[in-house]
Amino acid sequence: MVTDSNLKALDRKEAQSHSRAQKGRLRRWRDVLREDVQTIYTKDPAARTLFEVLTCYPGLHAIWLHRMAHGLWKRNRLLLARLLSHISRFFTGVDIHPGARIGRRFFIDHGSGVVIGETSEIGDDVLMYQGAVLGGTSSERNKRHPTIGDGVVIGANAVILGNIVVADDAKVGSGSVVIESVPVGATVVGVPGRVTRINGRRLEAEPKDVLDHGHLPDPVVETLRCLVDRVEILEHQVREMNQTSPIEWDEAIPLSCKWLYGDYKGELSE
Repeated sequence: MVTDSNLKALDRKEAQSHSRAQKGRLRRWRDVLREDVQTIYTKDPAARTLFEVLTCYPGLHAIWLHRMAHGLWKRNRLLLARLLSHISRFFTGVDIHPGARIGRRFFIDHGSGVVIGETSEIGDDVLMYQGAVLGGTSSERNKRHPTIGDGVVIGANAVILGNIVVADDAKVGSGSVVIESVPVGATVVGVPGRVTRINGRRLEAEPKDVLDHGHLPDPVVETLRCLVDRVEILEHQVREMNQTSPIEWDEAIPLSCKWLYGDYKGELSE
């Protein structure tokens, strides 16, 4: 038989359990917020004081407001979540859809112009610079935005489109447009984005500093350099053949350029 004392005891246990759960949630929030602040000190050498970080970093404000909006989104408070996201964009210049899932220690440097779509997924320890976009390429209600792995660096004004994966520790150069998945540890530059490997080997010019995204190697430039080197080798071989061959290399070679001969000659002479 259940007595009043038993009911009171059950109520006390339930209240204590609820109180412990609340304390646990507050402790987790405190740890996450502390990590966000410490991340700024780690990744931005311009950060000096705690007051400066708390008041002058729109990327920090944007991620904190997004965590609140995402919590409302998961509780099906969709309109309220979108309103909070809109307010965040107005004050910070960062547009993060409340449905996006973002890991811990995520840092948006400078922040202005960053856009993160609804089905985007971002891992831990990701660094993103101003103007970066995680966009979708489909109008269907499915996974249409990128998945970003842990430790990824996304340079300024980089655009990553579609349901693709940028794997762990990859680097996306400033101004790149990435439309295909990126392997682990790769560096991508260009429009469209290309993994910076020449002849199957990693370029030696790849920067060692994770923040040095402004000096990433350009595969087009490296290819042109290889072609120039090859042309010089061929010219050297031709000069050697000219010295050893009995052929008269100075003999004029007849040309049949249509811009100088044929039907165009009259037009050019006029």
